[in-house]
Parts: sequence; structure tokens; C-alpha cells
Amino acid sequence: MMSLPKIYTCFLESVYKLLSSIYSQLWLLLVPPLFVFFFIKNMCLTEVLGKCFGLKDDDHRNKQIIRVKGTVVLMKKNKLDLTDYGASLLDRVHELFGNGVCLQLISSDNADKDNEMRGKVGKEAYLEEWVNKITSLTAGLSEFHVTFEWDESIGIPGAFFIKNFHHSEFFLKTLILEDVPGSGPIHFVCNSWIYPSKHYKYPRIFFSNQSYLTSNTPEALLKYREDELKILRGDGAGELQSWDRVYDYALYNDLGTDRPILGNSTELPYPRRGRTGRKPDKKDPNYETRLFILNLNIYIPRDEKFSQLKFSDFLAYAVKALGQVVRPEIKAIFDKTPNEFDSFDDVLHLYEGYQGRPVNQTGDSHLLSSNWSLNLEFIKELFRSDGEKPLKFPKPEVIQANEFAWRTDEEFGREMLAGVNPVSIRLLQEFPPTSKLDTTLYGDHTSSITKEHIGKNLNGITVNEALEKNKLFILDHHDELIPYLNRINATGTKTYATRTILYLQEDGTLKPLAIELSLVHPDGEIHGAINKVYSPVQEGVEGSIWQLAKAYAAVNDSGVHQLISHWLYTHAVIEPFVIATNRQLSVLHPIFKLLQPHFRDTMHINALARHILINAGGFVERTVFPEKYAMELSATIYKGWNFTEQSLPQNLLKRGIAVQDPSKPHGLRLLIEDYPYAVDGLEIWSAIEKWVYEYCSFYYPTDDLIQGDTELQSWWEDLRTKGHSDLKDEPWWPKMQTLSELTQSCTIIIWIASALHAAVNFGMYAYAGYLPNRPTVSRRFMPEIGDPEYVELETNPDAVFLKTITSQLQTLLGISLIEALSKHSADEIYLGQRDCPDYWTKDATPLDAFKRFGEKLVHIENKILEMNNAEEYKNRFGPVKIPYTLLCPYPLPSDPLGLTGRGIPNSTSL
Repeated sequence: MMSLPKIYTCFLESVYKLLSSIYSQLWLLLVPPLFVFFFIKNMCLTEVLGKCFGLKDDDHRNKQIIRVKGTVVLMKKNKLDLTDYGASLLDRVHELFGNGVCLQLISSDNADKDNEMRGKVGKEAYLEEWVNKITSLTAGLSEFHVTFEWDESIGIPGAFFIKNFHHSEFFLKTLILEDVPGSGPIHFVCNSWIYPSKHYKYPRIFFSNQSYLTSNTPEALLKYREDELKILRGDGAGELQSWDRVYDYALYNDLGTDRPILGNSTELPYPRRGRTGRKPDKKDPNYETRLFILNLNIYIPRDEKFSQLKFSDFLAYAVKALGQVVRPEIKAIFDKTPNEFDSFDDVLHLYEGYQGRPVNQTGDSHLLSSNWSLNLEFIKELFRSDGEKPLKFPKPEVIQANEFAWRTDEEFGREMLAGVNPVSIRLLQEFPPTSKLDTTLYGDHTSSITKEHIGKNLNGITVNEALEKNKLFILDHHDELIPYLNRINATGTKTYATRTILYLQEDGTLKPLAIELSLVHPDGEIHGAINKVYSPVQEGVEGSIWQLAKAYAAVNDSGVHQLISHWLYTHAVIEPFVIATNRQLSVLHPIFKLLQPHFRDTMHINALARHILINAGGFVERTVFPEKYAMELSATIYKGWNFTEQSLPQNLLKRGIAVQDPSKPHGLRLLIEDYPYAVDGLEIWSAIEKWVYEYCSFYYPTDDLIQGDTELQSWWEDLRTKGHSDLKDEPWWPKMQTLSELTQSCTIIIWIASALHAAVNFGMYAYAGYLPNRPTVSRRFMPEIGDPEYVELETNPDAVFLKTITSQLQTLLGISLIEALSKHSADEIYLGQRDCPDYWTKDATPLDAFKRFGEKLVHIENKILEMNNAEEYKNRFGPVKIPYTLLCPYPLPSDPLGLTGRGIPNSTSL
């Protein structure tokens, strides 16, 4: 007698064979009964009799019914890159029993008086060929046909309902009506996940690609437009589920109960994030419950999540990067100095292609040839797709041409203009540098740098002359760190607040003159700071001290880059714009169509960041010097954020890097002419600004249209008073009353989401992938005469340097994170590109303007490449031989996927 498992197995095999047989013999077995079933199910008795006996009711005698053919492009549910076979099978079963995908066209011309003047709705039509159409085995798109019976007297379709009666969701990309009488083809760009209808109170609706201001929306579509926005705003209650489409605001109360809540506070203000509605934490109900660390199913509106392809890339990058930590950490366990690099050679061995001294074949290295290590490499190889060597990091560009050029003073200064944080340097306008800290709380923080410290390196001119000629610049991270410095140094960090003064030489390069390292006075903050000043020395112990001083300055700059320039000023500040746009601007609104591509994936990457990167104990706290005070520090910096100063021209003027000059192409004259970020950035900024002006002026030829646009005004009010509510009363907010204000605001939004983010993100691995160049943590204070470390500087200065900066584990985790964040995904859409380039809008004038925008970007890219090849622009290449390509709009066709160091994605998506 067969056992129960065997019976169960046989039963499943029989069911499978039966279903296979049914599927292969579908025409013989199922088509006739299903035809009758659908025929009767979808037609009333009068229609059945009419079809059978040639009868027509009075209504049909007066209507002219035409058949409108449509093509639907969609992607079935899948898991990562593979089709979800279980969902696909169940969907086919649902289809067989009459539960298909139903569409109904909606009139844009004729309103139904009995339905609050909403457009009349046509007959139901179902997607064809779902059961017998073979679709892609991977996450690919498929075409299906649908035939509508459309009453010409209703008018032109302007929208459609769709109801999914299947078991599973699918991604609806487009619907194209091929030939509508009186209109021709009509395009519906959807790009949305459609869940089973049981999850929705109302059927999903999509509108055609015709743009309408609120005031000129056809009456038949107006109520539908309003209904959709109400759904997207939600009711502010309950835990949101994956099928919900609610855009709402929440505080940063999801980072962990042992971190302060950010937002709704004068002390710790913050931009708002997307609401999830998760239950309050049991420990403190003011906080939101956190998910298990490996649970990445964080609520954001489904359409804001990564595509299947991008999520696959993201996970693959993460797995590869973390896999690269394993080998050196195993080796470190048996090292005589655990968790320390003993030499730069040890660091360089992390990277593929390094041809330094061979690894010692005795002792601890013997463990690395064990079978376990080989198995790890084998597992790693299974996941590889980019040709890199298993368990090795790719060699960062900063050490490709020369492994020690990063240590030169010229490169140290150049990276402030063309590195990963080119947005902090400013003109020094008074000497000595002063502080803006409240003296009643922090005492006197005037710099201790004197004319004697810097005068000897000014190439023959005095300090006053250098100031008058705008030759002195400063990288100042003093004031922002002093209020937190004692608390930060009570952790594992031992660091300083730094000021770095640089001199602009005749060849356009920056020469560092002095670095000031400051600690809070030991008698208390009210007593000011204890400062020490270091000047450039190239040899001996003093030369090693100078290298350490530059490292402390780099630690400050790395932390400010990651927490402020990158996270706060691109990721965090843009999320409220994403939310407000979806809450208040209909998809029919031209400004929604303008901005929506620049919000792609932002909410998802931000949610993942809160889950694993910036949360309590996350990657950032483990690898960046403020540790547990990282996010709190960023909140204090947000107090000074000014939306209008995010305009590149205004930012350059504020930092004193540029002065107004109407004779110059962009109305600005750069004081550092060879400033790659500013030079290229102004070209990109101007191209965006021109495109936005041409687009907005088409829809708003007069300012009164802006003032009277209720959706536009609600959008700006929502953004200001809810999304950035802690700064809602600041006087710098544009009033959104004129075309100039609208153009500038949209240009700033696009600039932040695209070019600014590209400039501070995609060069991270090239420069910071080699941590000695951009250390993120310092673990010891500067050696003093008499210290053992000072003596060691004479015999082994590299060891002292490496024991002072980021530890081995921190380095490995940091490099892993930086590598993953620096890579482009396979489905990236770049500035000047659209998902549906030919029909994202029906209006010809904006389409033509967008085409010119793309052509301008190509011209800018060619100009950038020409400058990179010109010898006179020393800051575009530098001692490390890295051309500045971070603001090249597009990667080269020959570039491998990932670490291209060029290309401006439309959105802040990594």
C-alpha cells in the first residue's frame, strides 16, 4: 500500500498532467463552453435574443457601435528576474473561469447627469489571449489585444477603467487605441501596478496623454480627476498595505527608539518622509515599529518601488559587495594586529589587479587557501555578471594611474573642486576666519590661523593682497561640528573640527596653506576652543604630521559629504516633493508630467536607507565619524537649508565662488575659472532652465493662469506647510505667483534630483573607494611630542596613519556600501530621456522643446570631453589622472554596467 506522501505526489502529478492536457487541447475542450459562458455572462437577455434572432432594441437602433482595437503592454507578476509561475498558473485558472482583465473606456466629451457629470462609460472589454499567449520567462513586457465596442455618440475616450479579476497583480505600462474615429490613435501611459480588484474600493482609472490645467479640464473628466487625487491622499489612518496607493507624510520616528525623533521640532527639524502607518513601538508609542532587518518589504506606494530589474541589480550589488568583506576579515582574525591594516600594501591587496608584494605563504595566509575559502569564491562566482575578479573590489580610479598621487597637496586641493564633495569650498572674505556660533553658548571661536602661518606660501604677495585679489579659499567644517564634538569624541571617534585655507595659484590649482584642528576647551564649551594650526611640510616627522592633518580634514569633509551634501541635500529634501506632487497634482497636470520622471525610485531608496543605512546601528553609524549623532547632526544643518539657494547660480554666489557678470554666458564669472563642477554644472543648469521655461510658458502664457491654478497652488501649499513644515514660515519660499517663480522652482527640483545628486554620488567609488584618500573616521588624536605614536612616526609613519584613520572592518563595510551606491542600474533613464519618449504628452510644442533639450545635453557632453583633453585645465585631470565626467549626461555605449563615473540619471534613485 502506497504511503500518504506517495499518494499526494501522484495526485499532484495527475493534476499537472490534466492541466497540461487541457492547455494543449484548449480549442477542442474549452473554447465552445467558455464561449457560451462568456456570451451569456456578459450580455443581458435582450442582447442574447437579439444575437440569436436578429432582433434589436430601440436603443441599438439609434446608436452606431464601432469596434475600437487596442494594444495593452504589461508585465506579469514575477520574482526578481524570474516569472512567478504559481501566480501565472493561478491567473490562467481565473481566466478560464471568466475572471479576466476588464477595461472600459470613458468619454472626455459627454457627461452623465446621473453620475455628477462624470464622463459616460463604455461597455466592458476583456484582454484577449491571456491563457494561450506564451510570455517572457524573465521580467519582460508582453502585448495583449483588446477590442472595445464604442458608441460614437459618446465622443472621444479620455480615460479608461481597468479591473483585474485575476489572482495576482501585474504591471500595466501602456494602452494604445489604434484608430479612434475623429481622433486617430490615443495613448495612455500608465506605468502602474494593478492589484486584484478586491483590494480597491474603486476601479483603477488612467487618463490619456493629453495635458490639462485644472481650469480647462473637460467637464466629463473633472470629477474623475478629483476622485483620483482623493484616493492618493488617503485618510491618514491605518497601516498601509502593498496595494494601497497613498502618499502621506510622517516624521523620522522610524530610525530606532534610542535615537531622537526628527521633525516637528525647532531643535531637530527635518523634511518629512512617506507614511507607512506601521504600529507604534511597544517600548515608546511615539516611535514607529521597525521591521526585521532582512525584511525589505517596507511600505511605499507600489509604483514608487524599484523595477524588478533594478531591485535585482540592487540585491546583486549588495551581495557582491558584502561578499568581498569576508575574505580579508577571515584573514584579519589570525593577524597579529586584528582589524588593522599594517601597511598601504595591505590596503591595496583588497583590489583586483594589484601587483604589489606577494602575500606571505605561511601562517595566517595558509588559511586562505583552504577549501572553505575556495567554496566562498565559488559561491561568489555564481552571482557574478560584471567580469570582476571574485572576492576582490574593483580598483578605484584614484589609485589606477598612481597608487600614491592622492597624497599630494595639489590633489588634496583639486578634489574640493572636482571630487565627491565639490559643493563646500567657499571664498575666504575675512582673515582670520571667524565663527557664527552663539558666543553666549560657545565662547570665542575665531580662528588661530595667523598671517605668519600662511604668508610664507603666498608666492610673494601679502595676505591682504591675496584677500583683495580673491585668491584665498576655505573649507570650513568648524561651526557645524563644534556643538557635537564632545559627544562625538565620547564614542569610538577621536576627531577635530577643521578649517582648511587654500591659495589659488596662477595655473588655476589650489595650494593648501594651513589646516586648523579644533577641540572644545576642556573647561567647557563657553570657553571656546583649543586650536592647533599645521602648515605644509613634505619630509620627515613634520611631513607625516601634515599628512595626518589633511586626513583629519578629509574625515570632516567625508562625513559632511555623506550626511549633508548627499543624504540631506538630495535624498531627504526631495522626498516631500515626491509626496506633494502625487497628492496634489493630477497625472493630467502638465507640471506633474514635467516632474514625475525626476522622482523615480526616490521613495524606495530612501526607505531602504532608513531601514539599513541611517538607522540606529546602521551602516552609516558604523562607518562615518559622528556615529550615533549622525542624523541628529544633519537635522541641525537642515535648520539653515534654503530652497532658493539650491539653485546652482545662487549657491555659487552665496559661497563667494562666483560674482554676477552679465557679459558672461550664464551671467556669472567664476573666481576659480577651472572649477569643473561649477563649469559643467552651469551648462547643465542652464539647459534645464531653458527647457523648463519653454515647457512652462507653453501652458502658462500669463501669470494669472498660475495664480488661478488650484492644483498648482495646493501643491505648493502642501509642499511648504506639510512636506517641509518645520521651515514653512521662512521668507525665502517662492510665492508661486509668476512664471519666473514656477520656472525657477521646477528647475531647482530637477537640478537637485538629477545633476546635483549625480555630482555627489556617482564619483564616490572613484575617490572614496580607496579609504586612505577619503577616510570617514579618525580613531586617535594627533600625536604629540613624547607620545609613543610620535616616536613611531620616525620609523613607520604609514602604520601611524593607518591606525589613526578608518579601521579595517569599517573600511571594508564602507567600501562595500560606496561600491553599491556608486553603480548605475541596467534600466537607468538619464536626463533628457523619457520612458515613453514619443508620447509622454500629446502636445507637440513641449515634445519639440524636449528634443532640443536632449540635443543640448549631447552638445554639453562633447564640450566637457574636449575640456578634459585640454592641458590648460589642470583641475579636470589632476595628479591622479581622473577626468571629470560626473556631469557628463550619458555613459558611453561601451561602458560596462555599474561604475562608469558618468551619466546623470533623471532622479535621486541610489
